[in-house]
Amino acid sequence: MKVFIVSDSHGLINELLEITKRHAQEATAFIHCGDSELPNGCVELQSFIYVGGNCDFARNFAKERTEDIQGIRFFITHGHLYNVKMTLINLYYRAKEVGANVVCFGHSHIALAEKMDDVLFINPGSLLLPRLRKERTYASVQIDNRQAIVQFYDLNGKKVPHLGKTFTF
Repeated sequence: MKVFIVSDSHGLINELLEITKRHAQEATAFIHCGDSELPNGCVELQSFIYVGGNCDFARNFAKERTEDIQGIRFFITHGHLYNVKMTLINLYYRAKEVGANVVCFGHSHIALAEKMDDVLFINPGSLLLPRLRKERTYASVQIDNRQAIVQFYDLNGKKVPHLGKTFTF
């Protein structure tokens, strides 16, 4: 099972379509963690499980979602409601409440893969305005046999190897 995760695309359209086209054959699912700044239900988001962020002003975006993908429970949120720029502990507690194995979030524009106890946190960075690095990034998580491989890619689909990590559940 392989899931591709994007966030903070802030109005980009062609890039979202290119990512889904590039990885269509290998993806089990696509997730967008908010701040797309696109209308809810638009064609560019149709391939994604998505939530709204603090820059998504349409009221009809879900603020968070819990999705089971091939037996793995994903909690998806933008992160602004959980103070993720300061700490992951609020997000951790919410993940425990919903029984999530993997948390996908954005908001900080900082690419991150980290495990806290039995919860894997993934922030794919930003497709438009990255922080703490020059690469505009998105991520994938491949989960097989209780092992999770998180890989980051630049906007052109080239792997950013020093960001990738492997975790066990």
